[in-house]
Amino acid sequence: MRAYAIGDIHGHLDLLQAAQALVAEDRARVGDTEAPLVHIGDLIDRGPRSRQVVEHLMAGQARGEHWVVLKGNHDRMFERFLEDPYAHDPMLRSGIEWMHPRVGGVTTLASWGVRNPEERPLPEVHADTLAAVAPEVRAWIAARPTYFLHGEQLFVHAGIRPGVALADQVEDDLLWIRAEFLDDPRDHGVLVVHGHTAIDKVTHYGNRLNMDSSAAYGGPVSAAVIEGRKAWLLTPAGRVPLV
Repeated sequence: MRAYAIGDIHGHLDLLQAAQALVAEDRARVGDTEAPLVHIGDLIDRGPRSRQVVEHLMAGQARGEHWVVLKGNHDRMFERFLEDPYAHDPMLRSGIEWMHPRVGGVTTLASWGVRNPEERPLPEVHADTLAAVAPEVRAWIAARPTYFLHGEQLFVHAGIRPGVALADQVEDDLLWIRAEFLDDPRDHGVLVVHGHTAIDKVTHYGNRLNMDSSAAYGGPVSAAVIEGRKAWLLTPAGRVPLV
């Protein structure tokens, strides 16, 4: 069973489109127009074109592309800011909010034309954001699924809590988990395809495949093809095995 995956995007439309082009080339080589292309989440923040990434993905789904777009922790923080500018994500340390420089919300607001948010009263910034982000965009972000199960492959932004049934997983773990998942070597019954934890290059660990190749920090947005539990990185020269 084949699927394609694209890692964390973080507001880099050009890198996303380059990754999608590699998927299109592989589809053409193997003659597969039906396999889903799963975007792992973290569509926004840090990069300069968060709005354009969201609108590009929405438009693709609207015209019938076989695209699955998952929710990442950064996408959830934006969703919650739209609902309540004073909301604090319980998974963030105290004193760090979505607009903190380390998180990147200011760049997302700038892509929607909301300027200098750190210099203005929060209610004013929130009102400008609601005026800039269309209701259908807010609804689309809120509706992003937290995982996608496809045969022997489970796609999720951050990972899963090992030993917990999929039906009992909680959103905080699916969008934020790190050490408890990353350090667990057991077979999870599926290949877990995830992002969230930035690394230098896409890596297959046997029980999981990390797709976050650090686009937020100057790296590429990577694309891979997964068949069963085997995976290949997609490059301009073709497939490169991930082992």
